[in-house]
Amino acid sequence: MKYSSHTKLIAFADDLAILTYGKMLPEAVAYTNSDLATIEKWAWDNKMKFNKSKCKAMIITRKRRRDKINIFLNNRSLEQFDVMKCLGIHFDSRLLFYKHTEQIAEKSRALTYMLNRTAKLHWGLGHKSLKTVYEGVIVTLMTYGAPVWEVAITKHKYLQKLQSAQRLINTKIAKAYRTVSFEA
Repeated sequence: MKYSSHTKLIAFADDLAILTYGKMLPEAVAYTNSDLATIEKWAWDNKMKFNKSKCKAMIITRKRRRDKINIFLNNRSLEQFDVMKCLGIHFDSRLLFYKHTEQIAEKSRALTYMLNRTAKLHWGLGHKSLKTVYEGVIVTLMTYGAPVWEVAITKHKYLQKLQSAQRLINTKIAKAYRTVSFEA
């Protein structure tokens, strides 16, 4: 298949991401619709169908203004979103990754609260067991896809959100009181 030079396709298993850029929004929309028509024809020729509920569109720009775009697949306008999840990473329309860091922190907190039932200050799981869980689960969760969203933690409020979740498990590992500072 032949696509415009402004389009890049990324496929993983049964997922397909189509990235199109242009100097102006109408140019990007035109390239996208043209390339989607090519993909539709290929799908039709190979007797394939796209799941309409999973097909979405998003504008990625540093501008604050949000324009409505008309991207069509199978003569149906795709719904436009400000945040999309792709391979476990939440991408937002300005590539700030706030939603992603928020999700990571929330999942880490939830896991820590589940551990709280078995790891009290004077009884329950020991230091080594808690550290193993921390390194195997929490660190893995917090670092998944980090090369993609690492710029997010250069902002203080994003870093603080992750550190507050990390602090919960670290106080459990150290068997410290909750009043201990993050630095300690």
